Amino acid sequence: MTLDFRVRPADPSDAEALTRLAEAVSAEPEGWLISADGEWRSVGDERRYLKALRRYPNAAVLVAERSDGAIIGRLSLARDTHPASAHVADLGLMVAKDARGRGVGRALLEAAVDWARNASIRKLELHVFPWNEPAIKLYERFGFEREGYRKGHYQRSRDDVDAILMALRVS
Repeated sequence: MTLDFRVRPADPSDAEALTRLAEAVSAEPEGWLISADGEWRSVGDERRYLKALRRYPNAAVLVAERSDGAIIGRLSLARDTHPASAHVADLGLMVAKDARGRGVGRALLEAAVDWARNASIRKLELHVFPWNEPAIKLYERFGFEREGYRKGHYQRSRDDVDAILMALRVS
């Protein structure tokens, strides 16, 4: 079933919708990593963050917006701050549960590669929970490769959880 949506840079006016999306995805038992205490930024903090990005060329937030205006996906990118790895950017991706498997994640990843090329990024990295098989399959189909396994790398609900490190060479 096709889904009518577009990918675009996030705007500060998206802050409330992005906060709701993050809260919904992080509430899933297998969900996205928000923080050790499971809290996302407040709407005000999210708005300030998105405003600050306008002046910062080394990071971006992209959104997938359904034709009715609903935000159904978010992809964030940030260049590594170390001078020796400034050619690398980290990304985080979340897609609303009812929009998964419908091309949203792939479209956001394609936009991330475009951003990376324009920013002279040669490698995109991400972490994914080992149990998130649909995401792992998406990343592998897109060309990401597993580069490592990080035991107890994150803390989620006071538990140490593992992460798979995946990366994509950008040409």
